[in-house]
Amino acid sequence: MKSNYKKLGDYIQLVDERNNDLAIDNLLGVSIQKKFISSIANVTETDMSVYRIVKKDQFAFSPVTSRNGDKFTIALLKEVNSAIISPAYQVFEIVDKKLLLPEYLFIYLNRTEFDRYTRFHSWGSARETFVWDDICSIEMPIPDIEIQRNVVAIYNELFRNQKSYEGSLDDLQLICENYIENLLKTNNLKILGNYIQQSEHVNYGLPLSKVRGVSIHKILIKPKANMTNVELSGYKLLKKDQFVFNPNTARMGEKIPVALNTEEDYIVSKIYPVFEITRKDELLPEFLYLWFNRPDFDRYARFHSWGSARETFNWEDMCLVRLPIPDIKIQKSIVAIHHVLQSRKN
Repeated sequence: MKSNYKKLGDYIQLVDERNNDLAIDNLLGVSIQKKFISSIANVTETDMSVYRIVKKDQFAFSPVTSRNGDKFTIALLKEVNSAIISPAYQVFEIVDKKLLLPEYLFIYLNRTEFDRYTRFHSWGSARETFVWDDICSIEMPIPDIEIQRNVVAIYNELFRNQKSYEGSLDDLQLICENYIENLLKTNNLKILGNYIQQSEHVNYGLPLSKVRGVSIHKILIKPKANMTNVELSGYKLLKKDQFVFNPNTARMGEKIPVALNTEEDYIVSKIYPVFEITRKDELLPEFLYLWFNRPDFDRYARFHSWGSARETFNWEDMCLVRLPIPDIKIQKSIVAIHHVLQSRKN
């Protein structure tokens, strides 16, 4: 153990207070984002007297780590004085807050590295768990209480600044969305097929490292499939400012995978349609990409998908899409706002 590392078990203790008199009806759950959330469980005819009480500055965690998105479910209650949680959770508190601050401990437990630690040390057959004894065995730095207070103060200020910044991002996002929504009301809709054409250029010798797929997040990604010994000569060429999409819409989380290539030449599967804008003086690729990013477009594509074994939204369907195409100056303004938004996000 490092000289300044201490065993967490020496500073915490389990708490098992039940809602025997049914005095508390504020039922909460704990999310993998390490927050208390309103419970969505159906508790009709459930005996709430066995539910555990969690109080302000106490922690609650779920020992189960499997199927948890590689996250450990734990949270510190700060928002209310008390609540009840499922008996499947365990509750603990710090024994002496003059030695260890709850907020400092939560900062430590909120780290991605801690999630990796809990997954690595989880155990079990039917399901993996990280139990109370495992928590007590954690070794962590516990500096002087004044240093802890300084760390917490800095963390809270950074968190406050981040939330404020995220608020400005939301404002920019709203501007982009409202701009496009207003265009729907004030502009005649045009048929996309009059502005695009398919590209059938095949791979001219690009290596395996240039293969890309397209995700439901509407970005190009490296393929997850094993590409060993795959013949790449039949793959399609995807140039800069060209679009690619996956026609298969089934099992895609209600989204259609479509992406705009803003980088170098890549190659994509021959089952993916590749297309480009033919009239860039009237329609910007970036503006069309913003249109594809709207949830309404995903809903449109799913509604107009068809097929028996699997549903598809093919090239002909894409050509029938109708959208507002305003003056090129307006398109450039909307795209510029979006670029600012993306820069701030990055």
